[in-house]
Amino acid sequence: MNSSAKMEQVDVLRVKLAVLKREHRDLDEAIDALQTRGSADMLTIKRLKKQKLALKDQIVTLEDRILPDIIA
Repeated sequence: MNSSAKMEQVDVLRVKLAVLKREHRDLDEAIDALQTRGSADMLTIKRLKKQKLALKDQIVTLEDRILPDIIA
């Protein structure tokens, strides 16, 4: 794979990462709003938190692909 194709792949990963981070923030805001309102059932909040955790895992995976660990 040439460097141009690799750069394009990294750019695509960065866009995906930004989208996932936005979704994560949106879920966080939704959970906060439901908890503040107090009328949401705990099952709904639990499901949203599980989705948020799955997004966080995807975010960490993408960040590792973009910036791999450097062994010193």
